[in-house]
Amino acid sequence: MSQTMLPEGTLAGQTAVITGGGSGIGLGIARELGRLGGTVILAGRKPDKLEAAAADLARDNIQAIALPTDIRDPGQVESLMEQAVERTGRLDMLVNSAAGNFIVDSDKLSVNGWNAVVNTVLHGTFYCTRAAGLKMMELGHGGRILSIVASYAWTGGPRTVHSVAAKAGVVAMTRTLAVEWAHQGIRVNAICPGPTDTEGARPLWADPAEEARLKQKIPVGRFGSVEEMGRAASYLLSPYADFVNGEVFVIDGGEWLGKGLTS
Repeated sequence: MSQTMLPEGTLAGQTAVITGGGSGIGLGIARELGRLGGTVILAGRKPDKLEAAAADLARDNIQAIALPTDIRDPGQVESLMEQAVERTGRLDMLVNSAAGNFIVDSDKLSVNGWNAVVNTVLHGTFYCTRAAGLKMMELGHGGRILSIVASYAWTGGPRTVHSVAAKAGVVAMTRTLAVEWAHQGIRVNAICPGPTDTEGARPLWADPAEEARLKQKIPVGRFGSVEEMGRAASYLLSPYADFVNGEVFVIDGGEWLGKGLTS
């Protein structure tokens, strides 16, 4: 077993809800939480994708349940948390991985385009965090909440003003609820992945020249892996991080540190 991994069984008997869990980093986190013994609830808008992901995890002996949910709908979110408890008897962890983004000049961004991203990234994350937090309080055993953000929440990101504003809101929400809910035994943190080699991201660097250009901006000289994101998330969601609260853990090979210093 790699020394970078937590021991199997660390999360045995616990339940995690992962939004956006059908692919990419969300699925990678689900796989690692399942390897550690947790039961994972995969939530997202596409039933076929969720079922395929749950079946893939099951082949690795991970207990995974697919629950189609549109996190932009507070009623569906509340039903998701209720079903998680009904199916497993617990709700210990929430991972807010669902997101949406597209590149557009700010002066060409429509109101509908703004709302499409903000409703998912900011409002949806709040709906899920609120519903999960209230359920954890009701159950009385505390819990851990983890959101996925991006470094442009504090550096700015031209042509992504909708996502920048939404992710910045999630960072502020993370730090605020970490203080408010700590006395309830609920820890709230975030991870900030850098460029990560996922199926959805690969078209961005399909051109070898563009891939080389992007890697040149990363001090360690490579993209991150889904497995690395899953391990970082699992640490923050585990008892090993019980004294970590309100933090944003950046995992980007040092990329954001060089912004503005190099061309």
